[in-house]
Amino acid sequence: MPFLFLIFVLAMIDRVNIGYAKLYFSQDLGFSDVVYGAGAGAFFVGFVLADVPSNLLLYRFGTRITISRIMISWGLVSSAMMFIVTPTHFYLLRFALGLAEGGLFPGIYLYLTFWFPARLRAKMLALSLAAIPVAGLIGAPISGYLLHLMSDVGKLRGWQWMFLFEGLPSVIVGAIAYFYLEDSPQDAPWLTESEKRAIHDTFSLHSPQRAQTPRVSWRHAIVSPVFRLLVTLQIINGIANSSFSFWLPQIVHDLGITDSRTNGLVTAIPYLCAAIGITYWGYSSDQKRERRWHYALAAIVGASGLTIVCGSGRQIEVAIAGLSLAYVGALSCTCVFWAYTTTYLKDKAAVIGIGLINSIAALVSYVSLIGFGAVRSATHSANMALSVIAILMLGAGLLAFRLPTYVENED
Repeated sequence: MPFLFLIFVLAMIDRVNIGYAKLYFSQDLGFSDVVYGAGAGAFFVGFVLADVPSNLLLYRFGTRITISRIMISWGLVSSAMMFIVTPTHFYLLRFALGLAEGGLFPGIYLYLTFWFPARLRAKMLALSLAAIPVAGLIGAPISGYLLHLMSDVGKLRGWQWMFLFEGLPSVIVGAIAYFYLEDSPQDAPWLTESEKRAIHDTFSLHSPQRAQTPRVSWRHAIVSPVFRLLVTLQIINGIANSSFSFWLPQIVHDLGITDSRTNGLVTAIPYLCAAIGITYWGYSSDQKRERRWHYALAAIVGASGLTIVCGSGRQIEVAIAGLSLAYVGALSCTCVFWAYTTTYLKDKAAVIGIGLINSIAALVSYVSLIGFGAVRSATHSANMALSVIAILMLGAGLLAFRLPTYVENED
């Protein structure tokens, strides 16, 4: 789990550091908010194309090869972002980054189902997803300082050095992953034979009946009402989380915090709160063996936080508190959602279904990032876009009660 946590941290730093660089390369290269939104979102187009195929490859060839290949390729592409000059370069490299990283998150969600039963899964997912805010907590100040300290060093701009320095660790860890990760508990040399049998027996005992075809057959799963509901919920999760990931530094900048170092430190506050909040929420959901109310309450917390931001009137302390609440809610929704989804979907339905849900949500996130940029350009404020996201999160909280309850009782 610590190694998977590290992988997620590096992935999120390389995925969202564009938000910090945007404050500088947009001026250097003359990119508008619409160009930025389209480029940031182009990541999701490549992500969608690679998502399901990558999950199938992981299922066939194993975790070590798949995760190592993903990390090395995305690290190289992320470092290559230092060479962007035109919007076309920007779009192509962001697309390539999504293509390289595609399958990482759903692949690890699938990987965790090999190791942990449903009753422990929200905790493990929370620990993994806590890497997202921790990446912001670490990456925000580091990116801010690189942007400031490395500006014009060796005739390169600070944002170019940032992309280079933050991409290379992924290449190194990707090479280590091939030798460190085990494809399944049965391959782990640090487990005794009795421990391997215990894990195998646990999963065998609690496997659903094969007759439940919508849960084990991907063809039945993708046309079922429950699957459509899961897709809808993840679309809303994706819109909320991608907006935070790619626009948070700009939102903080709009509050009047324009210095790159200070912006990085202030931006880290919502990430810190989210890391604590998602960990607690995952443990609570597992302890109470409940998913729907946990999802709904997290969605309400997220929507309330966004409402506070929109009504803050540029009061920095109030706005940051609202952003912190909103991010806690958005990430906690994601944690509970995947705990439920990875319990509901089994066998081949899980392999394809998890990737397909993530792909569809990523594609909508791409469109939403372009829309976010267009709204901000037209209104010179993020409030309208944040208000729409708040309404969507409230709707998601209500929709969660339509999920079947019997899944919550499975071990």
